[in-house]
Amino acid sequence: MAAGFLQSFDKRLDVYSAGTQPGARINPYAVQAMKEVGVDISAGVPKSVTQFVSQSFDYVITVCDDADQNCPNFSGKAGKRVHIGFIDPAAAKGSKEDIMRVFRQVRDEIRQRFSDYYANEIGKGL
Repeated sequence: MAAGFLQSFDKRLDVYSAGTQPGARINPYAVQAMKEVGVDISAGVPKSVTQFVSQSFDYVITVCDDADQNCPNFSGKAGKRVHIGFIDPAAAKGSKEDIMRVFRQVRDEIRQRFSDYYANEIGKGL
């Protein structure tokens, strides 16, 4: 969801999304939550962060505590490494509506915090 928002803020950004333990497909609750705010992430494919460790990035941003703790070191240039943490909505339990409520809450938190980070950090460097 964070990558989807960053790309929606500025189409000039090259945004990559990867996980320390990627799923087989993008979580359908995440796809639905983002669709509700006009951001389509349905074409995304989960990738492992290990496939990117030799590339250079201006920013490496982790969004969950597991990724912050287990993100590998990058042999390519990583300008800034930042952790902007959120609860993992994929761990939500209950009915479909209960789970969607958690995804919506996390989506809204991601949108706000990444919007602020883009405005105050990333966007200023462009």
